[in-house]
Amino acid sequence: MRRLIVGNWKMNKTVAATQAFVAAFLRELDTLPPDVDIAIAPPFTALEAAGRALRGSRVALSAQNVASEPNGAFTGEIAANMLTELGVTSVILGHSERRRYFGETDQGVNKKARAALAAGLTPIVCVGESSQRRDAGDADAFVGAQTRAALDGIAPGDLSKVVLAYEPLWAIGTGKNCEPAQADATMAAIRASVDGLAHVRILYGGSVTPANVASYSDQPNVGGGLIGGASLDPVAFAELIRAAHPGNRA
Repeated sequence: MRRLIVGNWKMNKTVAATQAFVAAFLRELDTLPPDVDIAIAPPFTALEAAGRALRGSRVALSAQNVASEPNGAFTGEIAANMLTELGVTSVILGHSERRRYFGETDQGVNKKARAALAAGLTPIVCVGESSQRRDAGDADAFVGAQTRAALDGIAPGDLSKVVLAYEPLWAIGTGKNCEPAQADATMAAIRASVDGLAHVRILYGGSVTPANVASYSDQPNVGGGLIGGASLDPVAFAELIRAAHPGNRA
């Protein structure tokens, strides 16, 4: 299974900063392993500029959210066809920050995943537990339930078009790491929670850096990474992608 590394920029980078990043990152591209898929997810305002700058390269364009409705009176929302027009091919859904700060629910994530698939976008569906649930011993059950809710009603033939991302809430942007073996065990539980996920890529996210990415990518259930802060610098992001690939290790 090909690895997928996605840079989630969150609310960072203007159009000018995005153009500078892409120019610098494309200079690194020839040094990166050819059998790793790469995507970046700029903020909405920079998607058009990023899409133009990436055109013709092997770096895909992702968005950080999408509306569950195709159009209409939904002030502030962005529809799926608005994204595909800009060259976006995937969208991050259900990130813990969206759930925590903006009240997104499992049912809402499910509606967005369906809308993304209907528009030909790959949903990157995020699940993850709090430190309290991890300490209580029910992390696997919780993320399994999140996964089932997010994928509810999606046809078996469409499950292969989905990417999942496991991000323990307590490891996102904190510098704390979920132990690789522990993360892999939870990702195995995610894979087992719904029939048809045997060959679906599951990304790991949560304070991943060039220094620790290899320990995660070596795990059998890890199909890549959803990278936050470490994706904001083009040279560091390229270094992380190289470090995630076994063939580039000494």
